[in-house]
Amino acid sequence: AAMVAEPERVHLLENPGKLGLGRAYATGFARALSFDQYDVVVQMDADGSHAASDVDRLVAAAEDADLVIGSRYVPGGSSLGLVGARGLLSRGGNSYARLLVHTKVNDLTGGFKAWRATLLAKLIGEATGSDGYAFQIEMTVRAARAGARIVEVPITFHARRAGSSKMDWRIAAEAAWLVPWMARHYSSRRNGARQG
Repeated sequence: AAMVAEPERVHLLENPGKLGLGRAYATGFARALSFDQYDVVVQMDADGSHAASDVDRLVAAAEDADLVIGSRYVPGGSSLGLVGARGLLSRGGNSYARLLVHTKVNDLTGGFKAWRATLLAKLIGEATGSDGYAFQIEMTVRAARAGARIVEVPITFHARRAGSSKMDWRIAAEAAWLVPWMARHYSSRRNGARQG
C-alpha cells in the first residue's frame, strides 16, 4: 500500500534581516497566493492580540466581501489592555488617518483581515509607498479606492501577550507623514465600508 503524505500546513518564511512590516506582509501574501488554491487569505498577529476563534467569522463574512476587517472600532468591538500612550497612539492614529483619507472604514490601522485572494493579488502586484505600520492603512485605502466591498466585523483586541511591541513614536511619525501622501496619491470617490 502506498502512503500519501499530508500536505504541509505550516510554512515558515524567515527574512534575512529587518525589512519592515509591510515587506514582511507582502512576502507572506505572495507566498500564500503562490499556492493558487485559496479563495481567502487571512492576516493576523501571532502574539495573542487577535483571537484565532474569530478567524471563522472573518472568513464567513468574506462570502459577501472582498476585504473583511476585524474591527476594534465598530459596535461590539473593543481593545483590552491598550492603555496610556499606546492606547492614545492607536485611537489617535486611526482617527487621524480616517480624517485625512476620507473613508468610512472605522479601523484603518488594524492587522486582522480576511482578503479575497483576487483582490489581494491585484493589490500586491502594485508597489506600495510604505514598508512600516502605515502599510496596514495603505492596503485598506487601496482596496477602497479599487472599489472593493469592505466589511468590518467586531473583534476584541487584546494587548500583546507575548514579546514586546515594535511600535514607537518614530514609527508613528513615519506613518503620520505617509497618510497625507496616501490621501493625495489614492484620491478617489470610492471610500466606503459597511459593518457586518
